[in-house]
Amino acid sequence: MVNIVLTGFMCTGKTSVGMKLKEILNYDYYDTDELIQNKMGLTISEIFRIFGESYFRDIESKIVKEVSKNDKSIISTGGGVVLRKENMENLRKNGIIINLSAKPETIYERLKKQPGIRPLLDKPNPLQEIRKLLKQREKYYQDCDFQIQTDNISVEKVAYKILECIKDRL
Repeated sequence: MVNIVLTGFMCTGKTSVGMKLKEILNYDYYDTDELIQNKMGLTISEIFRIFGESYFRDIESKIVKEVSKNDKSIISTGGGVVLRKENMENLRKNGIIINLSAKPETIYERLKKQPGIRPLLDKPNPLQEIRKLLKQREKYYQDCDFQIQTDNISVEKVAYKILECIKDRL
């Protein structure tokens, strides 16, 4: 059995959709950011501040390598997991990679409703930073097996769209 891997920028619905898929399929669920925080005993923001992004990406790659060995799992990844080829190769070995996307404005509105600061958006103009990062990551997100837009659509509908896309591979 294969894993369902959810990639995408922050606030595109990876965690919510992942939890819904877990409920529907009765698969195990792993959130790579959560696993990193548990392993380090620090928040993502603290890891970035204390050790830097490169260190965080190294830990992220180790976690991805571990969880990608599982079967019948939903794996929700951090927004930048796609930046390293080794991550995508590991996730693809036993997984179908789904990219969840949303417009910059949607991401910004969702972000404002969540507590805490995201380290890459701790800038004077977060919406401009979102646009810049989305543009930089666009080619990486396109390397996924399927892309699903999450603007103005319920978590449940996104989950069922994913299942429709991958039904032949489950």
